[in-house]
Amino acid sequence: MDQSANPQATLHYGDGEFVVLKPGRFVTCAVTGKAIPLESLRYWSASLQEAYAGPAEAFQRLGQQP
Repeated sequence: MDQSANPQATLHYGDGEFVVLKPGRFVTCAVTGKAIPLESLRYWSASLQEAYAGPAEAFQRLGQQP
């Protein structure tokens, strides 16, 4: 994804939904640093306020929590 042409969004992650605070086309995965198009975003943590590229990344990150 060409990140220069598509600015990064800022989101507030809730339980089961997110709110766009600053419009953009993507967010960044907290584990891999990979750009995630908003239309593909399915995994995030409301408590940590971060997005994940997929279930493996979410499990990897959340499995590290106490």
